[in-house]
Amino acid sequence: MRLSGRNLKCVRGGREVFSSLDLSATAGEALAVTGPNGAGKTSLLRVLAGLLVPAEGSMALEGGDAELSLPEQAHYLGHRDALKPALSVVENLSFWREFLGGETEDAGRCLAAVALDHAAHLPAAYLSAGQRRRLSIARLLSVRRPVWLLDEPTSALDAAGQALFVGLMRDHLASGGLIVAATHLPLGIDARDLRMGGAA
Repeated sequence: MRLSGRNLKCVRGGREVFSSLDLSATAGEALAVTGPNGAGKTSLLRVLAGLLVPAEGSMALEGGDAELSLPEQAHYLGHRDALKPALSVVENLSFWREFLGGETEDAGRCLAAVALDHAAHLPAAYLSAGQRRRLSIARLLSVRRPVWLLDEPTSALDAAGQALFVGLMRDHLASGGLIVAATHLPLGIDARDLRMGGAA
């Protein structure tokens, strides 16, 4: 499997965010998107996730499901955790499993993998910032998708949570998945660097 982008250009609010951007990543590989604030890291992930339409260029996922688009084969983990506060932890996860569809995993196992099984029936409103992030990470595990698009993935996680997520990313890569992550911090896994913008 190979993810590629060619001559990508993004314009937002009449301003060119980036242009002439090429990228590639293959199964089992992580790509760390780095650069200063405003360089377009988040915009690039949103383009790959199908949330923004590129002004120019093309994207492809070779070796994936030919009947599905790239966004349909990707998880996007953004800055916001996209949780419903009134729903319990397990209800939030069940919502996303049903919404995303496809090949699903057992919710209990997904919550155990992020050390949230003890809080399964707690309303999401009661979770700490780190716990909310862990629940968002559980969404990556609940529905099998080969491409993970991660925006500052370790945000709000303590040292234990970061170590846990590193293990999950390594497992995803080992199973043939690929990761594109926008980050200011080391991911904790081997990754090629895609630098955007000028010097920080």
